[in-house]
Amino acid sequence: MTDFVGRRRELKELREDIARTGLDTLSGRKAKAPRARVLLVAGRPGSGRTALAEAFVREVAGQYPDGVLRTRLTTPGGEGVATERAVRGLLEELGQPTPPGAGEDELSSALRTALDGRRVIILVDDAADPHQVDALLPDTPECLVVVTAEGPLTGIPDVRPCTLGGLDTPSAVELLAQRIGDTRVTADPRAAETLAEELGGQPAALGLVGGWLAAHPKESVSDLAKQLHDMPASTGGPLARGFRLVYESLPQPAQRSLRLLPLAPAGIIDSHTASALAGCSVAAAQSTLDDFAALGLVHHAADGLFLLPGCLAPLLQALLQAKERPAEVQLARARMLERTVRLLHSCRATAAPEEEGAREMLDGLPRALRFPDRRAAATWLDTRLPALSAAASLAVADGELDTLARRLVAALVRALAEHRGTAAAAPELYGLHRLVLGVAERRELHREQAAALLNLADLDAETGRTREALERYRAALDAGRAANDPYATGRAMESVGGAHQELGDWHRASDWFGRALSQALARGERADEARLYGRLGNVYTYAGRYGDALRSWRAAAAGYRKLADVPGQAKALSEMARVQEYAGRPEESLHTCREAVELARRAGDLRLQAALQVRLADTLDRLGDPAAARLHRSAADRLLGDDPAACEIRSGSD
Repeated sequence: MTDFVGRRRELKELREDIARTGLDTLSGRKAKAPRARVLLVAGRPGSGRTALAEAFVREVAGQYPDGVLRTRLTTPGGEGVATERAVRGLLEELGQPTPPGAGEDELSSALRTALDGRRVIILVDDAADPHQVDALLPDTPECLVVVTAEGPLTGIPDVRPCTLGGLDTPSAVELLAQRIGDTRVTADPRAAETLAEELGGQPAALGLVGGWLAAHPKESVSDLAKQLHDMPASTGGPLARGFRLVYESLPQPAQRSLRLLPLAPAGIIDSHTASALAGCSVAAAQSTLDDFAALGLVHHAADGLFLLPGCLAPLLQALLQAKERPAEVQLARARMLERTVRLLHSCRATAAPEEEGAREMLDGLPRALRFPDRRAAATWLDTRLPALSAAASLAVADGELDTLARRLVAALVRALAEHRGTAAAAPELYGLHRLVLGVAERRELHREQAAALLNLADLDAETGRTREALERYRAALDAGRAANDPYATGRAMESVGGAHQELGDWHRASDWFGRALSQALARGERADEARLYGRLGNVYTYAGRYGDALRSWRAAAAGYRKLADVPGQAKALSEMARVQEYAGRPEESLHTCREAVELARRAGDLRLQAALQVRLADTLDRLGDPAAARLHRSAADRLLGDDPAACEIRSGSD
């Protein structure tokens, strides 16, 4: 990585601008809102605007003891980053929870609250429009926001852009010397100056040409300057001429590999992506990427990742369209997405090798697609997540949910849930399910629509957004009926009942559980019948309808007995015993509880046995037999030993 050079005047302007009393750019009056100072570094891609912003942040970071937060609002591939995702990323950097499904306004408010009382710098790279930036601005003047963009941010008060041109000639020569060494510059300083002037002092162009000279140590600097000067005007500006020089010096296979890089999701590339796109080995792709990095065609990032420079993306996209047939492009993209699916399967199986078929699947993969251990798989998932999310969007970009798109989204959902857990992965999962829902709604794919709505509603329910979940469960019910899908319909009805139960509406909850039960009975779905009888029993218990509750739990226990589900039968009888006690029938409760203890013993469920022993003890206390009660409590202690998790069981009755 080269060091930052030049730009002393611009750095001085930015430092002075922090304390300047500014004007509202719309009204011409002094800005009133006590918001963070916003500094703008404006320049065309390749002008070195990000390098300047980073250098400035390093200079003033000591004045902001609470740290530096960074976000990028345009991907290296040129696609805009959703404002919601950018705000969520900043909140995660601050260690703040980000509820899935939260809208932009809610997240922005949470960010401003989190930054209240802090002195931080927020570096916002490659902003596309003022709205993106406005959502990130703290309400405290103690914070500083540094933005890079191509043009002005009209609409945000008190922003005076620091506009970049090319580097001055001495700085441009210094940057060139960093790439090719001082010897070649001092041997012919006038040629180096001519080359720097020919490239307009543009850092990206200097980086490309410097990389080419470093790879061709016998080439003359003066000859190269003349070659660039003689290129036809139609070639374009300094960056386009420097790129053409480097591109045309590559072997044909490397040229094709480079042309295909714009297909990489979000402009994030690794050896697997490059290998799949070009149809070559992973080792060959890695070697080619290393060569590209030395030439400045891609930038190194952490953990084996490379980034496509945003300034080169349009040039490469033009080459892709001009030189690659659409069928070849489609095939390359399909290879890349298929490779992504296989890596996601490997990532998930590495985390759960004990699952049925996981070991066989891993053994059937080439060595290059396997991860050495769970940690390596988790690191791969974390570092590639922006690209993986972009790949999912790419897979359904044409409005389809074909086999490959379905497999990719499903594989990403499962890998995230396995490595992070559903709760921690909820924000990402929410985005994936919304992606599927959007396509399903546009194409009237009712079955997929129902599945996406159920998944989204489950995430809402798990994060306390019960009313939002209820609305989605109802919509899923409609979609399930339109698809004539009994599974989706039954699950939606049960989930509507569960949402009403969470809201404390026992009447509606029992009504919806009853509807789901009727469907399960009609279809002979015995496991669903037993579960739904249990859910009805719970609701009736909460509502104080103990007679109905007992009938439901008795039916649930009978259902589990027919299924030979001993643990299920034991738990149903346990709940029956509790209801009998609530209903003032302690002798019946004692008998039922003893029956449940025996079943729990047969099932090997020590915690359930202990809980039932404590319940027996409480019942015996109420019946006036404290000696027998002590025996049962001792039995519970023996079952659980010194297990800390048992404290709740030991501490009292239901």
